[in-house]
Amino acid sequence: MKTPRFEKILAATLITGALVIGASACASTDTAPSGTNDASTTPASTTEALEGSITVFAAASLTKTFTALGAAFEEAHPGTHVTFSFAGSSDLVTQLTEGAPADVFASADEANMAKVTTADLASGAPIDFATNVLTIAVPPGNPAKVTSFADLASPDVKTVVCAPQVPCGTATVKIEIATGVTLTPVSEESSVTDVLGKVSSGEADAGLVYVTDVTSAGASVESVGLPEASAAVNTYPITALTGSSNGALAAAFVAFVMGPDGQKVLTIAGFGTP
Repeated sequence: MKTPRFEKILAATLITGALVIGASACASTDTAPSGTNDASTTPASTTEALEGSITVFAAASLTKTFTALGAAFEEAHPGTHVTFSFAGSSDLVTQLTEGAPADVFASADEANMAKVTTADLASGAPIDFATNVLTIAVPPGNPAKVTSFADLASPDVKTVVCAPQVPCGTATVKIEIATGVTLTPVSEESSVTDVLGKVSSGEADAGLVYVTDVTSAGASVESVGLPEASAAVNTYPITALTGSSNGALAAAFVAFVMGPDGQKVLTIAGFGTP
């Protein structure tokens, strides 16, 4: 029997040492990844000096990783500047479709990216650059003694999840369907970082976040294994946007994320390959 939670979804370092990437990486990241010919991922000729600034809209789960990548990109390309706007992917899509200016969009799932492409905001076909899965985050010491996904449904456990329209929330619902376990969370948040914040502060006994969030959170939370997460792997796509005021720089940033240095940082952060 479908619950109201299922109806909603159906209706609707990190790596301190790895953050600094030498300027010598410039030559290896100024070219589009192998097999990619799309204009959105092909930066200007390597003989052209990149300059100016871009704004990157990126999923909240990419906050620390993309901040590191932005610093490395700027170091590799003096005279450039990358500004980030991090939030839940669905919130970012709403902003983009309502006219918010941005040059690059990186989503935590393909569904929200599809909304951008349908609105003709993507400059070419988006490229998958990473994958991520959920895990159970608990405060240090795991005071509620959570050991499994089923424990999250206990009325004695204050569980926090992402709202169904957010990628981490969509993944949560997929796990609920796969396991037959229906959660009754005390709150549904608009981003995975909000879920993590409630767990690390002790406001919640447990929360469903990405494995990368637990990695970046350090000692502020602990992780409880979630083998059921294999039923809900999120793929992260990225694209330059048609409204970009600096298309060459936007394409170069996308190529940097797809390149060996960008992929190395993502891997160390806990992201999987697409």
